Amino acid sequence: MNRAFSRKKDKTWMHTPEALSKHYIPYNAKFLGSTEVEQPKGTEVVRDAVRKLKFARHIKKSEGQKTPKVELQISIYGVKILDPKTKEVQHNCQLHRISFCADDKTDKRIFTFICKDSESNKHLCYVFDSEKCAEEITLTIGQAFDLAYRKFLESGGKDVETRKQIAGLQKKIQELETENIELKNKVQDLENQLRINQIHTSPAGSVTPKSPSTDIFDMVPFSPISPQSSTPTRNGTQPPPVPSRSAEIKRDLFGAEPFDPFSCGAGDFPPDIQSKLDEMQRQRWLVYHILISILH
Repeated sequence: MNRAFSRKKDKTWMHTPEALSKHYIPYNAKFLGSTEVEQPKGTEVVRDAVRKLKFARHIKKSEGQKTPKVELQISIYGVKILDPKTKEVQHNCQLHRISFCADDKTDKRIFTFICKDSESNKHLCYVFDSEKCAEEITLTIGQAFDLAYRKFLESGGKDVETRKQIAGLQKKIQELETENIELKNKVQDLENQLRINQIHTSPAGSVTPKSPSTDIFDMVPFSPISPQSSTPTRNGTQPPPVPSRSAEIKRDLFGAEPFDPFSCGAGDFPPDIQSKLDEMQRQRWLVYHILISILH
């Protein structure tokens, strides 16, 4: 495996082996982005990638976009690139897919590594900006490679295959979790839509018939006749009904006996007079219902 760093026997690493094999080393940096490269290694390859991404970042900065900050988690299994706030994994670069790693000797803040994408099999160069830790991050990745290589020799290559299988299973689990979240959202949307439809749509056959006691304006007709009082007297007996001029004659809204030309015989009035009376009767009932609606 060709790397931009050499394994020296007297190399003094910055971290304990347990920190990288059982845990990870976190670093904060600015992520300039990633771009496809033609070769899996080479100083000139990463230098061209850095120039390209620096120019693209300069354009975005002139448009008001800030360089995003990321958290790097380095271990013997790879380099994870996460959102520093949400801890969401943006890229998971497995160590056995990283073919080159180096810091920029002309710009001490810049460091890069080339990783082969697991889906497209393209070589991508990742470029980062760290004002104080660029060289340290590069050395930490080098230490992770050294420990992984030693573990590879001790296990006879079996450990690498195991990590590959674990990485594949982790990717599958992540895909299933994403699919599960999408399905839950769809189910929730369908339940909300069904609830809305039930509110706005009445069940079949549940149309409430209009009450026969209401008039054409859907209001209870006004009756000038008060109901007979049922208040008992002191001795508990009901008072006798007040005699009226006619118990069956009802008075209208104006206190007069209703005029009903239809109660007369057909031959009581001439046709022209009867027609006028009919028109008066219709107008009278119209005024009557308008007054009722106003009073109510």
